[in-house]
Amino acid sequence: MTDPNKSILILGCFDTKGENFSFLCQCIRAHGDQVLTINTGVMGDSTHFPADIESDQVALEAGIDISVLRKQGDRGKAIDMMGKGAAKIVSRLVAEGKIKAAISMGGGGGTYMALAAMQTIPLGVPKLCLTTLAANDLTRQMGSKDVTLMPSVVDVAGLNSISKLLMRQAAVAICAMAKVSTSTEQAITGKIAISMFGNTTACVDRCSELLKEQGYEVFAFHANGVGGRTMEALIREGYFDAVLDITTTELADELCGGILSAGPDRLNAAAETGIPQVVVPGCLDMVNFAQPDTVPAQYQSRQLYSWAPDVTLMRTNEDENTLLGAGFAQKLNCSSTPVTVLLPKKGLSQIDKKDGVFYQPEVNRVLFDAIKKHVQQEVTIIEVDAHINDTAFSEVAVKELLDLIEKQSNNKV
Repeated sequence: MTDPNKSILILGCFDTKGENFSFLCQCIRAHGDQVLTINTGVMGDSTHFPADIESDQVALEAGIDISVLRKQGDRGKAIDMMGKGAAKIVSRLVAEGKIKAAISMGGGGGTYMALAAMQTIPLGVPKLCLTTLAANDLTRQMGSKDVTLMPSVVDVAGLNSISKLLMRQAAVAICAMAKVSTSTEQAITGKIAISMFGNTTACVDRCSELLKEQGYEVFAFHANGVGGRTMEALIREGYFDAVLDITTTELADELCGGILSAGPDRLNAAAETGIPQVVVPGCLDMVNFAQPDTVPAQYQSRQLYSWAPDVTLMRTNEDENTLLGAGFAQKLNCSSTPVTVLLPKKGLSQIDKKDGVFYQPEVNRVLFDAIKKHVQQEVTIIEVDAHINDTAFSEVAVKELLDLIEKQSNNKV
């Protein structure tokens, strides 16, 4: 059923692409939904239909007068400022409960501004962008948001049989997505985020089974850079009740320039928000690169292993593990609530075990010692006489997390 108090947000450059957006508005309204429109175009106001929020308001939100942007003629600056202004407006509309979905269209500039604004819309609120750049790598622009990209095939520049067909389809899609209920189908005890990798799958699968038996909903994030950033973002949004961070390998990629870095903020969100967390230095024995010829020259003489034709793993050494352990500990020291760290004594990954290609217990010991040296008393360290993928380790991890959750719950009573 359509919510009469909420609208589908349409934002884009109504000055140069007004004909297209006018058609999109008509298509959405034809399905019985209300629209709320924001013009991010710099060159002029919308002439094909009245915009609810015009470009001058968008610019002011970014702290600049639209006339100044027009006079300067700096396209890059204009796109940046209008994107920031639109993001502030959209954030306010979300807080006021006025939108149930968002849609945009555009080329390079229009897509950038649309995705910047959509960063402020929370998970579960549908977001769709019909764009000429759908086949491009828009990882940085999309961030960790659940944006659906739809290829425009032809440029968003006037109406024709192809553009009209795809806009009708986009309208149907966003209207249908807006009608999907976000309510939970069954009662759950809580929501747990867990990080995984191919090298820790066995551990994560068993942990998930044990948590589900206790009534928890489990959300696994692949520690491939995007997965880590997404998990951190959702933790900050208050989406989870606790974190079982089994696979922190992205820290090694950040340190050594691997391709799966989640950025410098990885492992910060749970500490900042104060939710219970059990953390494991899972897969810190490795750094990820692509094909062998992509490994940086300074690492070509290191121990390398081909996990797949397009995945080359580098074994971390003692110096790197000293730095990783110190950084790992310092991040956890910032937590306002107790944290438990589990150290699997028999190996950190599927290939870091007895007779495994990365098995170097003496290097792992350097990592463990660095962690223990730098953590504060509030962080509990438990060395587990097991491999990370052993059932016994999974059972300890889940038990420790449930204990932290119970303790925090009792403290709130």
